Amino acid sequence: MTTDTDRTARPRAWYFGAAITALLGVFFAFDAIPKILGMSFAREGTEALGFSPDKTAVIGWVLLVCLVVFLIPRTAVLGALGLTAYLGGAVTVNLHADKPLAGFVLSGVYVGVLMWIGLIARRPELLRVLGLRRD
Repeated sequence: MTTDTDRTARPRAWYFGAAITALLGVFFAFDAIPKILGMSFAREGTEALGFSPDKTAVIGWVLLVCLVVFLIPRTAVLGALGLTAYLGGAVTVNLHADKPLAGFVLSGVYVGVLMWIGLIARRPELLRVLGLRRD
């Protein structure tokens, strides 16, 4: 039996998840686009992490493709997996570059957890798939 509280809680959770997704979409877009355009600060940042500057656009395209797949509702889980892999690479590269742990290295973990919270808020059936809820 569905109560009035259940009906109002689901839309609020969905809007919460959509807001997180929108904010992360803007964040990832502002990271990917300068890389794709080859802006000097993006190339310098990529080089400072140990990559040759010509890899900057490739990194940006990978991020942008994962983001687009994440923003399409039907493929959002696949996009979240791609973004999780991308963020794992960011954690590894920052760790290798001896960046500060809490501020740089773990920032990819923070963003990844926030991304999955937003996705699960929009699609609570994922909790069953993950074995975290039985309905």
